[in-house]
Amino acid sequence: MRDNGRVTSATRQPETPAATIRPRLIATDLDGTLLRDDKSVSPRTVAALAAAEKAGIEVFFVTGRPARWMDVVSDHVHGHGLAICGNGAAVVDLHGGPRAHRFVKIRELPRENALDAVRLLREAAPGTVYAVEQTYGFRQEPAYPKMHMEVPDVLAPAEELLAPDGPAAGEPVLKILAFHPDIDPDAFLTLARLAIGDRADVTRSSPSALLEISGPGVSKASTLALCCAERGISHEEVVAFGDMPNDVEMLTWAGRSYAMGNAHPDVIAAASGRTVANNNDGVAVVIEQMLAETS
Repeated sequence: MRDNGRVTSATRQPETPAATIRPRLIATDLDGTLLRDDKSVSPRTVAALAAAEKAGIEVFFVTGRPARWMDVVSDHVHGHGLAICGNGAAVVDLHGGPRAHRFVKIRELPRENALDAVRLLREAAPGTVYAVEQTYGFRQEPAYPKMHMEVPDVLAPAEELLAPDGPAAGEPVLKILAFHPDIDPDAFLTLARLAIGDRADVTRSSPSALLEISGPGVSKASTLALCCAERGISHEEVVAFGDMPNDVEMLTWAGRSYAMGNAHPDVIAAASGRTVANNNDGVAVVIEQMLAETS
């Protein structure tokens, strides 16, 4: 199902102390958060997620990764079969197992907006190169560096990739990746947001100057809010974890949120709490404490 409506994330409402409310959903980022640096999920974390679900708490993976990169957690799916991928651009059912994921919701980046974003950022930051993520494919410009785990399906200028009659024209665009070899990552993010304005949402999750451009109003937070509303779960009943700028809105929206010990300064400022680093099982530490408090 496609959802093209614009949804902006709400800010945390302070009227009820979140720590006194029994959580109903855990929303966790993957890279730098749930996953260790070697991309593994520790036995302690697997056990903590299973214990949370046994206690009736739903688990959502919320990531910038595309659906086809979710095999890293597919083996650990128990009850938690849904993932929000592409920074909110898609909701995916993982229960089919590796390479058999089913799209439940798609919030695409309209091609007209995508072309505008490419043009505006090229003008603001000459030297920017692009790749295009679609539901089932990855396409890039020839100068885009080899930064990902796959060979692109097509090499062509972004304007051709995004044209109405371009490659896979009938396939939704989930996000654009924009890379600059010379600009500071945080400065590049600020510049891009100013240049693109309301034509698209811009964020980043990489330590390099790699930006992720999604449809207007599409973010981890806004898609998580939609999924929670469908389940009758309020933001106060959500506990969220993250480490990079693409997690900030989600951490602000959730009733209780934790920045990892390895988190970006903006994430630490946005979260209501802090845990230890991903390599020290920071998500599991909080879940174990949370379950002990509610038992």
